[in-house]
Amino acid sequence: MAEWQAAQAVEFIRALRRHEGATTSRLAWLERQTATASNARAGALRGEAATLRRDIQAAQELIDRLERTYLRGDRPRVDARVDRGLALRAARN
Repeated sequence: MAEWQAAQAVEFIRALRRHEGATTSRLAWLERQTATASNARAGALRGEAATLRRDIQAAQELIDRLERTYLRGDRPRVDARVDRGLALRAARN
């Protein structure tokens, strides 16, 4: 793998994380709006929220794949390690 490919992957990951952050903020706003919306509007907002959740999941999958392929392929993402640690603590209790 060439150095330029790794550099390109880093930039793409950075852009995906920005998109993921903006999408997460929009999702949080939509969920707050859904709580006070009328039934018809709440239904539309829930549909949009579902689309945003799929976008966030797709971005996370792309980031994982890029990191595995072009960067430190043997290290899991930070949030995966945190999730695993929480699961281990919960299993002990």
